[in-house]
Amino acid sequence: MNKQAYFIRHRRNDNRDGILFILPALIAFILFTGIPMLMAFGLIFIDYNLLKPPTFVGLSHFRRLLMDPMSSRALMNTFRYFIMITPIHCILALALAYVVTQVRNTRMRSLYRDLVYFPTIVTTASVAIAWNVMFATDTGFVNYYVRQLGGSNVPWLTNSGMIYVTTAIFSAWKFIGTTFLYYFVGLQNIPSAYHEAALIDGASKRQAFFQIGLPLLTPTMFFVFITNMIGVFQIFEEPYFFSRNNPSTKSMALLIYEMAFDNIRIGYGSLLAIILFLIILVITIVQFVGQRRWVNYDYE
Repeated sequence: MNKQAYFIRHRRNDNRDGILFILPALIAFILFTGIPMLMAFGLIFIDYNLLKPPTFVGLSHFRRLLMDPMSSRALMNTFRYFIMITPIHCILALALAYVVTQVRNTRMRSLYRDLVYFPTIVTTASVAIAWNVMFATDTGFVNYYVRQLGGSNVPWLTNSGMIYVTTAIFSAWKFIGTTFLYYFVGLQNIPSAYHEAALIDGASKRQAFFQIGLPLLTPTMFFVFITNMIGVFQIFEEPYFFSRNNPSTKSMALLIYEMAFDNIRIGYGSLLAIILFLIILVITIVQFVGQRRWVNYDYE
């Protein structure tokens, strides 16, 4: 066997092994994600409530969507969550990652990294219930300290505007660890020679970070923005546990849940889910097209 034939056979074996490794995940994706998504596209033309046989209704769900003020309101609320939460995650997580990477002691750096990441492994439901108690207007200990400092009770969970603030604080504490970890790994993967060369040329640490570190971190920043954008547009737990009955803070994902499972309007709920999917898809495609202007992949 010549050398070329050996490499071709070796590559085929690698491809086969790779396919076998991803096959279980691929089968699970097809069964639990791919097929339900295809079914959802069919359900938007059907009236089905689990109690009677499905009936074809044509475009009646689309007409209802145009006349339903709750759907447009939920969509606008979702954009509000996006505008408030995504910048906090992307900017604060980057600041935390930079500070932690500057810690010289390896054990302390690992400790700080674990402390920032730890809240992400706690179940959202249990933490949200605890935050409901903490931020209660009259009995919560947060307002207790506000009163101790001379202030008055803050309606963290009863005022429509303050609920967005409470949700942003909760989301920053609960989920920022994942974004932080992406930045932390991204900063550590930047070759140190670039920073050293900048410092030798007389640049300060601040100049080296903003002029060298950030441009080289743009692939990670792009990934972080896309994943955070998708996550925020699918926000469900926070409005569900904090303000489920408040229409001014109801997210699109929560509305989909209520229509499909509370009201058992599976066809209309499927239409809302498809609308949300298409919005996320379009924004993602726009970001992938626009990333050519600012994302740098050429530092290696």
